[in-house]
Amino acid sequence: MSGYADVRRVRGLIEGLDRYTATPGRGTTRLTYSPEFRAARNFVAAEMTAAGLAVREDAVGNIFGRIEGRDPDLAPILVGSHLDSVPHGGRFDGPAGVVAGIESAFLFRDLCLRPERPIEVVALIEEEGSRFGGGLLGSRLLAGQLDPARLADLRDAAGVSAAQAIAAYGLDPAEARRAVLAPGSVHAFLELHIEQGPVLEAEGRDIAIVERIVGLAQLMVTVRGRAGHAGTTPMHARRDALVGAVLILAQLPDLARAVGSDAVLTVGKMEVLPGGANVIPEMVSFTVDLRAPSEAQLTRLIAMTCEVVGASSCNGLECRIEHQLYVPPTPLSGRICAILTAEAEALGLSHRIMVSGAGHDAMILAGLAPTGLVFVPSRGGISHAPEEWTDYIQLARGIDVIFATLRRMAGATVPEPAGRLQS
Repeated sequence: MSGYADVRRVRGLIEGLDRYTATPGRGTTRLTYSPEFRAARNFVAAEMTAAGLAVREDAVGNIFGRIEGRDPDLAPILVGSHLDSVPHGGRFDGPAGVVAGIESAFLFRDLCLRPERPIEVVALIEEEGSRFGGGLLGSRLLAGQLDPARLADLRDAAGVSAAQAIAAYGLDPAEARRAVLAPGSVHAFLELHIEQGPVLEAEGRDIAIVERIVGLAQLMVTVRGRAGHAGTTPMHARRDALVGAVLILAQLPDLARAVGSDAVLTVGKMEVLPGGANVIPEMVSFTVDLRAPSEAQLTRLIAMTCEVVGASSCNGLECRIEHQLYVPPTPLSGRICAILTAEAEALGLSHRIMVSGAGHDAMILAGLAPTGLVFVPSRGGISHAPEEWTDYIQLARGIDVIFATLRRMAGATVPEPAGRLQS
């Protein structure tokens, strides 16, 4: 089995990016537009330049590096992933896909390949939603699925809006509409990602080729009551927002079980205000992450969640739901899936077809252009944690498939020697 990717270079790229974390020694924490994000952006731009790419930054901070094609008027193939992380996450989630694009560019340079069609390596913003909620912000803006005017409404835990953060980052939020890519302006999108699950490792396979991504919705539930003194307010007179929230939370897991067929529901973030040990909670807000294989199951799960929350508006409590994100189940390109499969087989790599239970930028950009997604193994199935790990040789095998597919889809050839006589 022969490959293309330089494992040492791949390792250097991953470890180089991992230096930029707000929590050294405690995982990767790199929130969009933070100082760590800016440093990672500069590192990526420098490596893109070293690989021979022409680098640009769009109006919201997505970074593109372009290999010009012999026909520059052809729509480019995009390849990449995201730079942001969850708090205390791992070094591979997102950066692995960005590194796949950069390493592919180095290989085009090293092998003196010139594509007929342009290729653009992309490093996207705010896929995780860890700062502004909802997630997939960069790809949704590119695909025209998010009105840029909403950037003023999306806020982080400190109350800073995405528009304010963009301005502080040195960009103009009023220009955000310029980030939208026109229909037909992208030929295809390829993404490499760690599996974030245990299947590939358990089966001893090199890669998975994803044929479909599950549907995803994210809700923000807010329960409002009335603050009061913990010692002087009788139990019967209380409007305790946390008690109301707990009554809702206790019912939610059973909703996913009732829908069945691999539907899942997760409450991963909660805020209690005013937050004093001797103060009755006045407001509780929490996220609800919903996923299901079919759109019918996903919409049923959302409706059931809304019904439970609505029924809890009693005893002086007010309950409200904000729908932050909805993406239906996404089939990926059958043609690209076949090319990825053929290139994996040509490389002698063991592979399987898989459905992704995690959302990725690919699920958004599939609405803009034909899309392919490759998974590489995750040790122990662990992700979104400091222990997240993919062996570099395994990552390199996935990059080999991405590179070979890019070479084929872009019509890359070796240039004619300078001065060669034409017959």
